[in-house]
Amino acid sequence: MSNERLNLRIANDIAELSRVAESVEEFCASQAIPAGNAFKLNIALEELLTNTISYGYEDSGRHEIAIDIAREGETIVAELSDDARPYDPLNAPPPDLESAIEDRRVGGLGVHLVKTMMDDVRYAYRDGRNHITLRKNIAADPD
Repeated sequence: MSNERLNLRIANDIAELSRVAESVEEFCASQAIPAGNAFKLNIALEELLTNTISYGYEDSGRHEIAIDIAREGETIVAELSDDARPYDPLNAPPPDLESAIEDRRVGGLGVHLVKTMMDDVRYAYRDGRNHITLRKNIAADPD
């Protein structure tokens, strides 16, 4: 791991999430990124990776997911890239937060959480891969 960048390659296996979380915490600490920001980034990554690993692949084969994180001034930028079937989670309908729990449609809360915790979330499909870019302003949310 270099000082300014974290590049991880993981298999499409839920067991890899603990390695991701540990690596993100170490990277954020090395960059003097406040723990609250590291926590929010880890939650967002866990939500997105869990969805990709659990629902994105049509086969049971091994696939590589790339996670690249950098500090750019006062912003943390993370990009996830995978070869799962094309899916833009940002187009998912917003969750129903008003109805009784038993009346709500299942799903959508994780993506809502990602959008809430990050300052900017973007999706693109290019070169046969999904790309999700997350941005978090460090100074705006220091704890």
